[in-house]
Amino acid sequence: MEFRKMRRLKQQISDEECIRILKEQPRGVLSMVGDGGYPYGIPLNHFYMEEDGHLYFHGAKEGYKLDCLAACDKVSYCVYDEGYRKEGEWALNINSVVIFGRMRVVEDEEQKRKICTRLCQKFTDDREYLRKEMESAFSRVNCLELIPEHMTGKLVNES
Repeated sequence: MEFRKMRRLKQQISDEECIRILKEQPRGVLSMVGDGGYPYGIPLNHFYMEEDGHLYFHGAKEGYKLDCLAACDKVSYCVYDEGYRKEGEWALNINSVVIFGRMRVVEDEEQKRKICTRLCQKFTDDREYLRKEMESAFSRVNCLELIPEHMTGKLVNES
């Protein structure tokens, strides 16, 4: 499939800037095809792995999200930063990134441990917390991998 090009190219940001946003921002909105063809979007936290350029998520081993993904693995994921204001202006300038790709369940136990560890480390450096979480909850965790097929980013001024 050929993805659409951005209409307002002056607002487009570089792939490097998109990756910076994915690495720095803690969460985004995952959109899937839901029941009856209705879109289903949910906020999730993520981890961007530089080694492969994929995004990783964790969650329960069952639920509506997994049902949606089993029916259609095509997703989009949108992340945006906190924005900034230029001095003397009221309007917020926001960078956003949209990724289109395929989502799959991670089956490899070692890879799941790596994902859970890195995701936790994105939010805290408390090793004791990480140890307790891995000990008590790892067996109940499901990890998902978003394999990007297309990524765009843009800077938008809200005025």
